[in-house]
Amino acid sequence: MQIYLPIAEVSVNAFLLLGLGGMVGILSGMFGVGGGFLMTPLLFFIGIPPAVAVATEANQIVASSFSGVLAHFRRRTVDIKMGLVLQAGGLLGAALGVVVFNYLKALGQVDLLVKLCYVVFLGVVGGLMFVESLNAIRKSKASAGAAPAPRRQRGWVHALPFKMRFRTSGLYISIIPPLLVGVVVGILAAIMGVGGGFIMVPAMIYILGMPTKVVVGTSLFQIILVTAFTTMLHATTNYTVDIVLAVLLLVGGVIGAQIGTRIGVYLKAEQLRILLALMVIVVCVKLGLDLLLMPSELYSLGSDGGH
Repeated sequence: MQIYLPIAEVSVNAFLLLGLGGMVGILSGMFGVGGGFLMTPLLFFIGIPPAVAVATEANQIVASSFSGVLAHFRRRTVDIKMGLVLQAGGLLGAALGVVVFNYLKALGQVDLLVKLCYVVFLGVVGGLMFVESLNAIRKSKASAGAAPAPRRQRGWVHALPFKMRFRTSGLYISIIPPLLVGVVVGILAAIMGVGGGFIMVPAMIYILGMPTKVVVGTSLFQIILVTAFTTMLHATTNYTVDIVLAVLLLVGGVIGAQIGTRIGVYLKAEQLRILLALMVIVVCVKLGLDLLLMPSELYSLGSDGGH
């Protein structure tokens, strides 16, 4: 069942898009990531132009994250106060990111930039997560009989000013690190069409010291507003949001997120992370090979704006 996407200007199988949406929704529910870092490259692979994939994917993340966060609200695993601080940074970052994106689009370099960003980010994040997950599994086996090591409480984060108490996370820390994490994630949301969960989740655990049980829900809560804002900016400034594509991905994503949150309950955190790391590495390798082995036409014919 082929369907024509008006903004992307390509025809794609509708069931393929529903399936992709569902698969990424499941990941969203399981790992607390918006899933955009996997969905956007998958859209490149099926022929969607990168500029359209980035702007439209931000739209789909809003729905799958909203669907996932409802399940976490029911379990009371969302730190709303922390989420609001992260959102404040995220909105600022998203506005900056869209300005950069539009500038590069005007130069005609945006497709290459988006793909290069993906290869670098997925490679670094996937590699780090994989090593860290292996270490965590090794430690959990080694310390099966031993008492758990106390969590390191004090670090550079605790020495910064402007402290605030986050009751749900049991933290009393400066609001500067969460704001900065939010800004970085906002910029990534605008340039790469990602919710930033794959950076947000490790940052919340290792930099902010949040307990793992509230990290996933809080990450999804933060992602919703930032990606909604990003989509709105892309739609109004460079008209690259394809509604038909977004709706098909949304339907799949919302159903998948509900399934994912149920599956996530049955897997250990270390197993979840190693699965996610492997997926990230596979997508990174595929994208990197596409850039190296299949160069676009060396000469393209078309109007260059009369220059």
